[in-house]
Amino acid sequence: MKDGSNGIAQSLAAIGADPRLRDDMLALLRRVERRLARRDFDVREQATGVLIDALHAGCGPLRKRLRSGIEFHFHYRSKIARDFVMSPDPEPDHVWEPQTTKLLLHLGAGAGQVVVGGAYSGDQAILLAQAMAGRGGICHCFEPNHDQMDMLRRNAQANGLDNLVLNRLGLWETDDFRLRLVGDDSFAHPEAATAADDPDAFATVTIDSYGKSHGLDRIGLIMLDIEGAELAALKGARAYLGQPPGVAPAVIFEVHRHYVDWSNGLGNTEIASFLKRFGYALFAVRDYQSNVPMEGQPIELIRPEHTYLEGPPHGFNMLAVKDEAVLDARHFRFCTGVSPKLLAHRDPKLHQPLAAAAAAE
Repeated sequence: MKDGSNGIAQSLAAIGADPRLRDDMLALLRRVERRLARRDFDVREQATGVLIDALHAGCGPLRKRLRSGIEFHFHYRSKIARDFVMSPDPEPDHVWEPQTTKLLLHLGAGAGQVVVGGAYSGDQAILLAQAMAGRGGICHCFEPNHDQMDMLRRNAQANGLDNLVLNRLGLWETDDFRLRLVGDDSFAHPEAATAADDPDAFATVTIDSYGKSHGLDRIGLIMLDIEGAELAALKGARAYLGQPPGVAPAVIFEVHRHYVDWSNGLGNTEIASFLKRFGYALFAVRDYQSNVPMEGQPIELIRPEHTYLEGPPHGFNMLAVKDEAVLDARHFRFCTGVSPKLLAHRDPKLHQPLAAAAAAE
């Protein structure tokens, strides 16, 4: 007889090796999550997640179709993959972070040039490149992880997208610095590579020098999700950030309590202060770090001084723009006193979209 949790994990892996049985089990686990949903209980993290992971142990690269027709290929190695396979919609309109994806498409689809730092396997870059293709836009992707870069390339080829420029480089404040990734997959953060023969080391480039070498007079949007290197990357983009409103890029970037000290207020963080010196207005973006249907819902934004930041160390995305007129009322809603971290199992007044919070009262 198999022993304990290892035996259960092996049994689930055997079931998961059959795609049809795996889909049946995932459907069952979705019903379990709906049944067990309640306040202060994260069903996926505390109950179903370990079962979902065990089902996919040993599975090779997976594939899932999006509503737009994109065939998205991915490794099962992260929460991004876990939540994607558990998407409520059979063909969702996004892979990860519904509102951030919506924001990227809104600001980037009409841009001529977009830079994506931390492109990963293309969970957002592929959708953006597809949206930009009709207008001849180019998506410049930076991803130092070998396996995820290969998957990004595979996704571009599988979807017939030739408007991505793929760079296995890190974005930094200086050129030709050497970094390496430390940590697991999507949570890996960059550190200086000290060993001259480190096989995992990669070179850096600044956005300014990269843009100059590629003849980019302007960049419409910069997206950064590089686990604590966001400020360094922005310091390497001073020439573009210094351009006037209407020309300077919009910037979407992640902040996390592990890398950013917001104890004196979100607006007083080093990265916020740096961007404000260039004339940017900043907003926290309310979003699920998951796959949650949010079609038709406005993108909710919070000014730094009105952002609720209490709770365990966490991260979220921010938006910086020089012209607030681009944030029109058809697509955006401004909030105060709420958290940017949307969570189904926390106080809806703080952690749910405004409409959902009102319905819960």
